[in-house]
Amino acid sequence: MHAIVDHIQSVNSHAGEQAQRHLDTLTKPPGSLGALEGLAIQLSAITGELKPSVTPPAVIVFAADHGVAAEGVSAFPQEVTAQMVANFANGGAAINVFARQINALVEIVDVGVASTLTITGVTSANVRHGTANMVKEDAMQTAEAIEAIDVGVAAVERAKRAGAKCLIVGEMGIANTTASSAILAVLTGESVASVVGAGTGINERQQAHKVAVIERAIAARNADPLAPLEVLAKLGGLEIAAMTGAYLAAAAQRLPAIVDGFIATVAALTACRISPAVRDYLIFGHRSQEPGHDVALKALEARPLLDMSMRLGEGSGAALAYPLLQAAAAMMAEMATFTDAGVSDKAAL
Repeated sequence: MHAIVDHIQSVNSHAGEQAQRHLDTLTKPPGSLGALEGLAIQLSAITGELKPSVTPPAVIVFAADHGVAAEGVSAFPQEVTAQMVANFANGGAAINVFARQINALVEIVDVGVASTLTITGVTSANVRHGTANMVKEDAMQTAEAIEAIDVGVAAVERAKRAGAKCLIVGEMGIANTTASSAILAVLTGESVASVVGAGTGINERQQAHKVAVIERAIAARNADPLAPLEVLAKLGGLEIAAMTGAYLAAAAQRLPAIVDGFIATVAALTACRISPAVRDYLIFGHRSQEPGHDVALKALEARPLLDMSMRLGEGSGAALAYPLLQAAAAMMAEMATFTDAGVSDKAAL
């Protein structure tokens, strides 16, 4: 982990300024394409290229289980994690459908599923078979959290070698909204009740129970809000750690990373607390229905591209947002300037 953090540099502000100047020469009123222009500038600053490419994208889905599931915080049993990993490998999940639509490279990574998996098409990088129950003990040891972060780093490096120009990170893990809510509450100082939502579809009584479980875990673990790695190890999940590593690696590799929903944004916040320079490499795909997502977005001063009332995870919302990055890149590469088109601009009038 420490090696990748040392490689993270600020985005190329000079390239962003060049992109702004180029946009102002294109055949449109300045600023008339709104947020798409800001997106194009960000892509240039990330890549250092005036006409960046975001094709092909890579989708990486990390899967892991959570010991806190034993507290009855999810509408689904823990074995659903492994079953969904098999579904990913077979191409039947929502993220598979959306990944095919955008012609993405796809990798499914087992970083901490509770059962032993032997599924063709799943990368085995299991650090441990699920976290411990964070109500009773630390979710994982610091060394395990770092190992899971490194799993995420390695996955991004594989994607880069395969030619990926953009990153979409997804997750699967029953009870991972519980872990994400705990991390978020500690890192931001917000109340647990304000960040906990329905997750997989629990009712109000179950949601109140989930809040109480998280409050007990936070009190028992007593993690330092100023030590993000400690918070991640004591209250987090192996897939959340891997996602954190993926965002760190995306920044180190100068790859734009589209952040998905609640869990992904908590991982992104954790990465930014570890290395603040990561923030400018992140593009926020959509606004989740989970109430904690607004808290996480606010902490990152982020404005998502879409608001589709989704709360699935898997990287699904980020995949839906990807065509906007394609449009921004195409605009920079293909749109005529006033001079090219022989159109008078306002400066000539």
